[in-house]
Amino acid sequence: MSEQEFVRHSEELKTRLYRTALLYLGSETAAVDAVDEAVYKGFLARKKLRQPEFFATWLTRILINVCNTELRRRKRETATDALPETTVEEFDALPLKEAVERLPLEVRAVIVLRYFTGLTLAETAAALDVPPGTVSTRQRKGLALLRLELEDDL
Repeated sequence: MSEQEFVRHSEELKTRLYRTALLYLGSETAAVDAVDEAVYKGFLARKKLRQPEFFATWLTRILINVCNTELRRRKRETATDALPETTVEEFDALPLKEAVERLPLEVRAVIVLRYFTGLTLAETAAALDVPPGTVSTRQRKGLALLRLELEDDL
């Protein structure tokens, strides 16, 4: 893949990547940093992409890895500094956002990619590198947990 093709394709995906990172990290600045980091890492590895038709899934997977690294870093910081995380400021009043944040990470990843990013079941499975059946199971589990959580809030 040439540099121009990479730039063109990544620009088309930036909005979707940003939404995904925002839902993962909960902070606009962290989301922008994660998208920049993912695009940079993708640019460096662009020649490793064997099938250009999977560019969106490939770059989304890189973004998920960047977000997971950031979440692990935050967890270490919180554990060592004992400071509460105060970065969530965008969707404070939305019960759905809070409920999604409380889901286990594996389930949250599926819900975010399927319903907030708009990936298909197959694309989600490829992005998370898990079988489609696993995505389907996690999706059902996540929806059931969200339903329980949101019914309690009513």
